[in-house]
Amino acid sequence: MRRREFIQRSATGAAGLALVGPRTLHGRMQDVDERELTARALEAARSAGARYADVRIQRNRTQSIGTRERQITEFDDAETYGFGVRVLADGAWGFAASRDVTVDEVARVARLAVAQARANAAVQQRPVELAPVEAYPDATWRSPMEIDPFDVSVEDKVGLLISANEAALRVPRARFVTTSLFFVREEKVFASTEGSYITQTLTRTYPVTTVTAVAEGGSDFQTRMSTDVPPRGLGYEYVVQSDLPARAAVWAEEAAAKLSAKPIEPGRYDLVLLPTHLRLIIHESIAHPTELDRIMGYEANYAGTSFIHPVRDYLGRFRYGPDLMNVQAERNAPGSLATIGWDDEGVRPDEYLIVKNGILNDLQTTREQAPMLAEWYASQGRPVRSHGNSTAQSWAHVQFQRMPNVNLMPHPERDVPLDELIAGVRNGILIDGHGSFSIDQQRYNGQFGGQVYWEIRDGKKGQMLRDVAYQIRTPEFWNSMDLIGGPSTYFVGGTFFDGKGEPSQLNAVSHGSPAARFRQVNVINTARGG
Repeated sequence: MRRREFIQRSATGAAGLALVGPRTLHGRMQDVDERELTARALEAARSAGARYADVRIQRNRTQSIGTRERQITEFDDAETYGFGVRVLADGAWGFAASRDVTVDEVARVARLAVAQARANAAVQQRPVELAPVEAYPDATWRSPMEIDPFDVSVEDKVGLLISANEAALRVPRARFVTTSLFFVREEKVFASTEGSYITQTLTRTYPVTTVTAVAEGGSDFQTRMSTDVPPRGLGYEYVVQSDLPARAAVWAEEAAAKLSAKPIEPGRYDLVLLPTHLRLIIHESIAHPTELDRIMGYEANYAGTSFIHPVRDYLGRFRYGPDLMNVQAERNAPGSLATIGWDDEGVRPDEYLIVKNGILNDLQTTREQAPMLAEWYASQGRPVRSHGNSTAQSWAHVQFQRMPNVNLMPHPERDVPLDELIAGVRNGILIDGHGSFSIDQQRYNGQFGGQVYWEIRDGKKGQMLRDVAYQIRTPEFWNSMDLIGGPSTYFVGGTFFDGKGEPSQLNAVSHGSPAARFRQVNVINTARGG
């Protein structure tokens, strides 16, 4: 579809959506008192025999716009509104949801959730125990935002995307380019029988470009993805600040340069990894294996379990990396994707160190999971408390343990610059951006690629390389890290579409990191067969 035709059609669609209004959906008025509805749901759950209940009323709006070269390839603008009730009865969970947000329906669904819990109790091995939580009877939180992305016209967004594509196409050898925008807004109401009533509005934004350069005669092609413009928990101002047209030309030049780059010789190399690359390694080899439900085997079928098992043999004992390695979990960094005021159990998240001075120190938990670590917390003189890591994708999904922002912290004593990391390498590779990867079902053995690679010889950055990937065993890899960058090298990346669970749910999460240096890592050439 050409731009002019697309704009005409999408303007009509946007006008129709505008008629829906902030409190209507599917053509029906949603003029509701959400506090009254949550009270009715909780009352019905208690009357039916629930020991605990929570209710979430949620409106999600998503928008995506995709382009390729000078054409629009995708446009989607969707909204969903409904509620879900979760209860604890006879020691087991029950959950039910509905899009019919009315007084009678919330009561019916609450009773249905209790009936489901009682059915589940018949096969429950042990009753669910919840960690205590503070009540927040009138709490509010919003993502930081200067420009609401849903207030910006579709025409302006498309114009920006086409401009970025055209800037890339002006670079010789740049043949194909795709640029897209993704936006999410979640409006949540949470209430529980423990006295909380919390409203939150979360906004997320993701601009992404991929440029493909093609060699003369079509004998080869190379791509460059915009990993240095990661998704953020911000508004449209982030898109403006990212300056996609200017950056797209640079990405195109790098894609073209990769065509004539030197192929890597397989072997062992020292690696200097930039935070645009490290965010994926952190996600796959630290953040996922420290999810307690994976460790306990409750999450297995989608992306596996964890090598950290049994817990008692690892917490406080397992050396993840060197003494200078500290990994923080948090949900309060402004603009990070998992940042919130309260999680979907009404818990105010805290900061904690998953890895402290190189040793595994804590795990990601919910209210149900925290008591599983009671013995460890008692030995450390710490209370049994959820870290606030419970999330549901929408009103129709039950909340469960999801990853917070997980960050590799900078050097604990000084601001180590990137030049110093490079200067200590005789024969190595500098890697920027994350690329294709694979990792096993226990997050132990993996292989990772990047976007752009440079040779390091005798402490200096040299020519561009290509066809690079390296192999890791998680503990060996992190223990090979001999120097970590300081705050001046720190950068926050993230993923907009992190899947987990069955039925699957999507989550968004950020990972901050400085640059870091790793010694004698096995590197392969991805273009060589056999």
